Amino acid sequence: MAGGVGSRFWPLSRINRPKQFLDILGEGKTLIRQTFDRFVKIIPKENIYIVTNEMYRDITVEMLEIDEKQVLLEPMRKNTAPCIAYANFRIWKENPDANIIVAPSDHLITDEAEFLRVARQGLDFVANNNALLTIGIKPSRPDTGYGYIQISNEELPEIKPAVRELKKVKTFTEKPELQMAKTFFESGEFFWNSGMFFWSLSSVMQAFDLHMPGINTLFRQATDQLGTPEEADAVCNIYAQSKSISIDYAIMEKADNVYVLCADFGWSDIGTWGSLYVNQRKDNEENAVVGNNVFLYNTRGCEINIHPHKLAVIQGLEDMIVVQTDDVLLICKKENEQQIKDFVNNVKLTKGDRYI
Repeated sequence: MAGGVGSRFWPLSRINRPKQFLDILGEGKTLIRQTFDRFVKIIPKENIYIVTNEMYRDITVEMLEIDEKQVLLEPMRKNTAPCIAYANFRIWKENPDANIIVAPSDHLITDEAEFLRVARQGLDFVANNNALLTIGIKPSRPDTGYGYIQISNEELPEIKPAVRELKKVKTFTEKPELQMAKTFFESGEFFWNSGMFFWSLSSVMQAFDLHMPGINTLFRQATDQLGTPEEADAVCNIYAQSKSISIDYAIMEKADNVYVLCADFGWSDIGTWGSLYVNQRKDNEENAVVGNNVFLYNTRGCEINIHPHKLAVIQGLEDMIVVQTDDVLLICKKENEQQIKDFVNNVKLTKGDRYI
């Protein structure tokens, strides 16, 4: 899934080139390329599909060096449930017996070997069980920026093969307030919701038929058009009639065959400048710096990202976000980073789309 605009990473992430297409970590690879290279180790390259906005078709094909038919183009953003339904039906035309991993294109995973072990385990599980599986990440702190999954400790005698880290899901909770996040963290029963899912095509199609029948009906009526030159018009018509809803609300919170594989492989969704800061290398003053020409004096605990052709001299800042592109400068307290979306809206209202 690669259709988001990454507005919380403004001004680096822009509509014409959002964060998944950026080397936001300064390591020489974009986030989507890192994700693609990770999965290609366990999935044939030709079996990887990218669902993204139609404006990102060319950059996706060029960046990943894949066939255009592997890029599924959304005419508008309608959250993750329609996105997944679209991919389901395109995959169904290729292989009705497929087992599927759904993953965001812009997450960070530091322990790739452990991730691949867990991914193989997840695929094996859904291939042998009528189940919807998500990955729960062991939390390292009471974070308010993530959704949480509460596990059930009931025995799972019907599950084969037996996996110690596999649990039935008890509840899903959206991003909590700090006190609740602390309670979750201390209980040991809650895991971060990674937004990654595993299922057989038959299991997820059955779940959509039961809990979101409308969108499945629309896609079934258009199956003859999928994979043909008529696909774009058909999908545009379907999306215009579809509800904007996440897969969590649409399916996962309603289904009774939902499981979680509890894991710990150095995961972050890199959703904000603050989460990026946590995962970056720091200097001796705990500054995370990206930029070729940055001079710091009496500056500590800052997230700093400077355009490679710009020079920045920064003195006397603490716990700040400083981002300079070729046409925008953002200076914001780290603790107030949730206001960046408001900044973007205000800029759009007063200046139009030029800086967005």
